[in-house]
Amino acid sequence: MKLRTGDPWMPADAYGRSLRGLTINLLVADIARSVAFQTEVLGAEVIYADPDFAVLRGFGGEWMLHADHTYADHPLSGSLSSEIVRGVGVELRLHGCDPDAAEARARARGDIVLAGATDKPHGLREAFLVDPDGYLWVPDIPKRQP
Repeated sequence: MKLRTGDPWMPADAYGRSLRGLTINLLVADIARSVAFQTEVLGAEVIYADPDFAVLRGFGGEWMLHADHTYADHPLSGSLSSEIVRGVGVELRLHGCDPDAAEARARARGDIVLAGATDKPHGLREAFLVDPDGYLWVPDIPKRQP
């Protein structure tokens, strides 16, 4: 059941036809809550958001959010219970997003910081932050050379 009132930012079929390459679509319990995490913690830009759907952009990528209630007739609808952790095994990496700043913002909001910003042997400084729906976001930047 759609909660949006009025017209969307563009017709769904036009947006669908505009997509290229790899896209990410996250199913979320609450669009506004997820948009707040992604803008306040990760610094993403909202392209469009309504109670059913959102498009965000940042760090050279663009991704979508769909509210759980929009998937009532989707094959995944049976796996959207609160007992199932979402995104297990997937890292949503934002290259160029300062992990120290994102960690500080996450902590200030009371979000889960799975691992704080750390320099890794593979040349990146990264933090592991869990959003309100359980998705793991990894902001990273190249680590400073000694």
